[in-house]
Amino acid sequence: VQLQASGGGLVQAGGFLRLSCAASGRTFSSSTMGWFRHPPGKEREFVAAITYIGGSTAYADSVKGRFTISRDNAKNTLYLQMNTLHPEDTAIYYCAVGWGRLMSVATYVYWGQGTLVTVSS
Repeated sequence: VQLQASGGGLVQAGGFLRLSCAASGRTFSSSTMGWFRHPPGKEREFVAAITYIGGSTAYADSVKGRFTISRDNAKNTLYLQMNTLHPEDTAIYYCAVGWGRLMSVATYVYWGQGTLVTVSS
């Protein structure tokens, strides 16, 4: 199984980025897909997650109203639209796939390699 994250980069505060995560190697029926991030000097943290059909989503309080998670099951691809970025959003962003509760790290079995997002002030 491979998860290939892309879309990171350098952006000014207030700007936007769209992350993508292409999954391959098996079927992901009924899977939960999510984004986590690892800010410099801090612990990894949950960002957002979505169920297979997309009927349920979850967001960290720090990104609610600014980030939107979505998925295209036909393409096995996960997205994270990030608007109104803040310097504190700077982190390596990881996508992950699993089966279980949206916000639980234990849910996620497969992890991508990460993509760096840097937000300048």
